[in-house]
Amino acid sequence: MSEQNDVVSDLNWRYATKAFDPTKTIPAATWAQLEQSLILSPSSFGMQPWRFVVVTDKAVKAKLLPLSWNQPQVTDCSHFVVLARKRDIGVADVDKLLNATYAARGIPAGALDGYRGMMVGFVNNPSFDAADWAARQVYIALGFLMHTAAVLHVDACPMEGISPGGFDELLGLPAEGYMTTVACALGYR
Repeated sequence: MSEQNDVVSDLNWRYATKAFDPTKTIPAATWAQLEQSLILSPSSFGMQPWRFVVVTDKAVKAKLLPLSWNQPQVTDCSHFVVLARKRDIGVADVDKLLNATYAARGIPAGALDGYRGMMVGFVNNPSFDAADWAARQVYIALGFLMHTAAVLHVDACPMEGISPGGFDELLGLPAEGYMTTVACALGYR
């Protein structure tokens, strides 16, 4: 079987798992790969306007349950990931990204001024809705997470049936400038 067919086979294997085995935990090495898929997810401009909250604590998952329409996958999964988007994005975020890029690539500051100008024009555009744009970026990361889970034969269930405001309050996200977009339960059927 070719690699291409293996990928399609993995994607055919997956489905939105509604019933997780609460006795099975994702092994640390497997979780590390899933976590890397989030870290390495692409985003527009490479800004990665997100934060991922990984919940494995049973008590916290129990508090999230009523904020998730009492869907049992929240408490029965091994790892529950809350994908949050940055609420506001501006010039400081552009400069932070570029400074990190200069340092990582060893290029002189200012070498990307043209790129900076384009990004600043984008984030300063009156029609730019930072929270909406960031939410779309979060869904790219969700896709990467779910694809990696399929390849590793880890079950996943993306969840929009949640109370984002309740999640925000419970997880302290507003104080950090983030807001819940979507969640994903991961574990084994």
